[in-house]
Formats: sequence, C-alpha cells, structure tokens
Amino acid sequence: MTTAAAPPRVPEAIHRRRWAILCTLVLALLVVVLDNSILNVAMKTIATPAPVGLGATQSDLEWSINSYTLVFAGLLFTSGLLGDRFGRKLALLAGMVVFGVASLLSSMAGSPGELIGFRALMGVGAALAMPATLAIIMNVFEREEQPKAIGIWAGAVGLAIAIGPITGGLLIEHFWWGSVFLINVPIVVVAVIAMAVLVPESKDPSPGKLDPVGVLLSIVGLVALIYGIIKGGELADFTAPAAWVPTLVGVVALVAFVWFERRTAFPALDVTWFRNKVFSASVVVVGVIFFALMGVSFFGVFYIQSVRGYSALQAGLLMLPLAVAQLLFAPRARLVVDRIGVAATAAGGMVLVALGFVGYTVLTVTTPIWVLIVLGLVMGAGMAHVMPPVTVAIMGSLPREKAGAGSAVNNTFRQVGGSLGVAVLGAVLSTVYRDGMSDTLNQLPENLRDKAGESLEATLAIADRIPGGKALVGPANDSFIHAMHIVASLSVGISVLGALVAWFLLPRRTAAPGAPAGPAAAQPDEARAAAAADA
Repeated sequence: MTTAAAPPRVPEAIHRRRWAILCTLVLALLVVVLDNSILNVAMKTIATPAPVGLGATQSDLEWSINSYTLVFAGLLFTSGLLGDRFGRKLALLAGMVVFGVASLLSSMAGSPGELIGFRALMGVGAALAMPATLAIIMNVFEREEQPKAIGIWAGAVGLAIAIGPITGGLLIEHFWWGSVFLINVPIVVVAVIAMAVLVPESKDPSPGKLDPVGVLLSIVGLVALIYGIIKGGELADFTAPAAWVPTLVGVVALVAFVWFERRTAFPALDVTWFRNKVFSASVVVVGVIFFALMGVSFFGVFYIQSVRGYSALQAGLLMLPLAVAQLLFAPRARLVVDRIGVAATAAGGMVLVALGFVGYTVLTVTTPIWVLIVLGLVMGAGMAHVMPPVTVAIMGSLPREKAGAGSAVNNTFRQVGGSLGVAVLGAVLSTVYRDGMSDTLNQLPENLRDKAGESLEATLAIADRIPGGKALVGPANDSFIHAMHIVASLSVGISVLGALVAWFLLPRRTAAPGAPAGPAAAQPDEARAAAAADA
C-alpha cells in the first residue's frame, strides 16, 4: 500500500527565515553558556578578600555554580512543559528577561550569599529559555536539516566557551568582578528584541497537566544530594552526619520522584521514554561527559592561575583551543555520523575526551604550556563529536509535539551531570588536598589550620599574611597537583564508561531523513498535523 508524500510540515514563511531564527536562538544559548565560562575565570578573583573580591570560600565557589545548575535542572521539567503548553516563544522571552535582571543583581552582590541567591534566580531564567531553544529548532526545521541545525546549536557552546574566558579575563583586568555578570545585560536586550521579531510561536496541541509534586521531589533530591557531597568535601569526612544525612535525604527524595512519576497520570518526566534504548543511552552519555568535564574545568582554572601564575586573561586564552575545536568540529559532526554511524562517532569522541584527561594526570608545575593547548584541542574535538549526535538521537526518539519536554530532559542531564561533577570531583579534590597538606598545616597556629586547609587559594591567602608563609607555597602546589591527578584519573574512568555506553547502546546508523529514530517517535497522523498547524 502506498501513500502520498507528506507535505512540508513547516509553513513557507517560517521556513524562509529559519536560519535567522536559529541565529537568535544561538544568541540565547551564547549568553547562558557565556556566563558560566566567564564565571570560571572570575572564581579566583571572587575568592579574594574584599574589596577586590567577596572572600568566597571553596564551598561558596562551588555553590555559586551549583545554585544555578540545581535550580536550572530542578525547573527544566516544568519549564519544558510550560513551553509546550503555553508557548515556547513566551517561555523563551520570559526566561531571557529573568536571566538579564538576575545578571544585573548578581553584578551588584555584596556577599557570597547574595551572589549564590542571585545565581539561583539566573537558573530560573535559563530553565525557562533553554528547553525552548531546542524545541523551536525542531519546529522550524524539517527533519533532514535538523542534524545540521543542532550541530550549529551545539557548536555555539564552543563559541561561548571561547568568548567567555577571554571576555572575563579582559573584564577582570580592567573592571571589578561584577562586570562578568553585567556584560550579560546588553546581550539579553539584543536577544529579546530579535526573538520578539523573528521567532514564531509554537505549542503542543495536546499538553498534559503540570506536576508540582514531581518537580518538588526532584529539586529536594538534587539539592540535598549535592549539598551532602560538598559538605563531605569541606569536612574531609563523608561519614560525618552533616554530610551523609542530606545525602541520604537526597537519595530517598529521588527514589520517591521516580516512584511518583511512574504512577501519576501527567508526569513531569515520562519515565516510559527510558524504555527506548537510544533515548536512555543518549541522556546517559550527555550526563557522563559533563560530569567529567565540569569537574575538571573547575580545578583547571586554579591550576593555570594559582599554580602556574597566569593572569585571568591568560587563563582565558589557554582555554581557547578547547572552545575553538568545538566550534569547528560540532557543525560537521553530522558528516562523520553519515559515514560511520552514531555509535562509533560518539564513542570515538568520548575516547578523545578520555585521552585529554590522561594528559591532565601527568601535568606538573613545570609542564610546557603547549601541552595544555594540545589537551584542549583533543578534548574539544572529542566533545564536538559527542554532543551533536546524541542530541539529535534524543530529540529524534521523541514525538515532535514533545520537543520542549525532550529538550528539557537533554539539558537536565547535562546540567545535573555537570553539577554532580563539580560536587563529587570538587569534594574529592578538597579531601585529597587537605589530606596531603595535613602535616604542613599542623605547623600553623590552631586557629588558622581549618581555614588554610579548605583549598589551595585559602592556603596561599594565609601564606601571604603570616611570617614565613612562603614555605607553604611549595607543599600547597604539590598537594594540589596530586589531588588534580586523582580527579583526572577518575574522569578518565568515567569517560571510558561513557564510550562503552555509546558503542554498545547507540544505533550504528541514523534513521533516514524524516523517519522516526525509535519507538517513542511514533505519533498519530492527527498529532503530526496538529503540530504542523501550531508551528
């Protein structure tokens, strides 16, 4: 039995301006990723005592990242559903406005606590905007062009990583630390105007109800779990009640979340999607790669600036190779997928990332700086061949009308993986560093030992204030590098695990253009027609 070819799903008026629409969506992605990459360069300055910085502790620095990512991850489910239900353009514009206002407030924070709170508000804005960007791409591009569009979308991450550290370095050298947040405001203004003019509205023709119980359980679970891990790192004792109690609460809340989502009629996260092997493997790979990468990025800044003595601007320039490799290779990853398939492309990319981490395990105080440049190129090329194909696999394995929810899942695993990477690997780094410095710190006055053992930056700050403090610098650098080697070794193992998942569970070949990528992608003709009408 033959059927007539389906007409183009995207209206011609929208189809003609699809690339301009993509540019506006990339602008939203740029400002969100730009902020995090800028913050990485600014962490050393924020850790400096007032009036230069805020005197943030290691825990403060981790929470300035985690407060954002946890709120982001916790609200992504609901935000994706809100966009599907009430309009993705509306969600995008609202998110960008909230993000811009929160950026302005962050630039004026007077304490680490205020900064953490305003960063959480930025997470609200990002949670509204990010699912909408990918969902809109799925609605304004036909199936055959989606891999190319998503490759450009993913490559924008590399561009933001490239611009962020350099911009942050320039701002830190010439202005106060708050300028790294203030820079977001004019970008947001331009983005909102462009989106209002160009981006079409689209909705799910049959949205489900909201799931406040599921959202609350996910937020409580993630916050409690990561708080416990960070606390264990601060105390150098994961068996302390202050560490294991919140960790246990987090695990219980997350188990309850899964139990509830399987039984409610309108779940925030439809757990039946995970029965699709391609979908499950793809989100696992996303979480794994960001777990490893964000944890190492966190300590990489301190290695470059505190151990090697480079300025914030120089640190930004040294991160440029990783970003440039992503920018160059991500839009072309679809060509590799066409030749060797999704599984081989993503697994090969994970292997390159693992090789980059192997390089980190041999860095010393005197390693030639060109080694860092090569490692950045290798890791960037690896990431560029992981993110586009797995993102296409995630979005292609779901019904079109659920693009917002699918985008939310993709970004949630990315953010949760990154947040857990900072928390877990940061805790390991802190614990190993403190243990390595224990004999040296015992020579300090008792009232300074705990503070000096928090981090490398804390040790160096005290070394500058006490007589004979320079004797602390050598042992501190040695202890930090040893801790960095341990964390990088863990990241090697995690990356290899991701490569195995990609190789054995992702499809060998992609589906033909226009064909569904998996069982979950099957949808009635009526729903497909309704989605086209709403696009």
